[in-house]
Amino acid sequence: MKLSKEDRYIRRRLRQGRKQAREFYYCRKYPINPKKIVFTTIEGTTGFSCNPKYIALELLRRRQDLDLVWLVDDMSKEFPAGIRKVKNTLKNRAYELSTAAVWVDNSRKQLECRKRPGQFYLQTWHASLHIKPTGLARGASFSKIADLVSRHDSDMVDILLTNSPWMERQAPKTIVYDGDTYRTGSPRVDGLLNEREKCRVRFRKKHGLPEDAKLLLYAPTFRSGSQGTARTVEKMDTMPDFSRLLEALEKRFAGNWTIVLRLHPQLTARHIGVGLTEKSKYLVDASKDDDMSEVLGACDILLSDYSAMSFDAAYTHMPVVLYLNDLQEYVNERGSLMWDLDSLPFIKAETDEVLAKAIEQFDAQEYEKGIVAFLSDFEIMEDGKASQRVADIIEKHLGGAITG
Repeated sequence: MKLSKEDRYIRRRLRQGRKQAREFYYCRKYPINPKKIVFTTIEGTTGFSCNPKYIALELLRRRQDLDLVWLVDDMSKEFPAGIRKVKNTLKNRAYELSTAAVWVDNSRKQLECRKRPGQFYLQTWHASLHIKPTGLARGASFSKIADLVSRHDSDMVDILLTNSPWMERQAPKTIVYDGDTYRTGSPRVDGLLNEREKCRVRFRKKHGLPEDAKLLLYAPTFRSGSQGTARTVEKMDTMPDFSRLLEALEKRFAGNWTIVLRLHPQLTARHIGVGLTEKSKYLVDASKDDDMSEVLGACDILLSDYSAMSFDAAYTHMPVVLYLNDLQEYVNERGSLMWDLDSLPFIKAETDEVLAKAIEQFDAQEYEKGIVAFLSDFEIMEDGKASQRVADIIEKHLGGAITG
């Protein structure tokens, strides 16, 4: 029987994975370092960021005897003292992972990765609650190769971090994982809850903004194919009318507002940018800032669409507005959303006119009631202490790590 193009591609990937796995088996001749922890974010494409960042910082705060390794594609990325950055090549990846007591990741390990007996793999994931469908929830749009990679990674995971019963119920479908979970909260949210003012000051200084500048963060989620991966701000075709949005913000909240743009990491990694020009002086592009949490923490309002970032903002009680101008198109291509949007406490708008009106009529008291009720009803654990709980888990494992 003639194989489909997709099946031929899968066969090539599997053959390549088995071939590259030899590097991991070769590295088993080296002993496991009981004090080595290897961190990775989004397969090495991003820098010091997301949940692994805040776990690493907590471990650095506690002790100085650990070998903390970060696998990263771009060696120009900056890391604090105490973290050893390593170029994310196959040989380096095989050696560092094969000799580590603990792996910490927020995404998937590659097909060639092989975990040794006695090693501990802690999966933080890069979202807690989320709107867009992921994994098996995507139905036919979830490719066979994505399914294979997901299952390969999940089979190695020892613990998945969660922040709620909702995340635990959805994990078998969305993360393709049905193993052990531990409800710690999201380490990256710790920074939002505990260091908000520091984030605000650092961001404004870095981007040359006045100390009293008010910021709206526009962070659309990833789109592919017909969903406009190559969209640009200047075309203004499917993005909000920023001029009209600024007028509404100034009318409702007063002050001088700036819009901060944050493209999805998958676009930034592909060097897809927005090409800011003199026509967009009211925009600051923070797409290349490593840590999304620091960018979010610096802002006053979040405007997104189907991004899990909306929930991170909600944990801080920040106003969240969902711009849903391509809702049906998105659902048709990606699959049914994980939530009935009307059940979420966020402001929703499908047109520029409705968006401006919603901003002008924003009721802070009613919004706060909705957020409080939502967090309570879904038993969300986000109290700014997640990193401490996760560090406790890691230290407990290090106490029993093998050395050979």
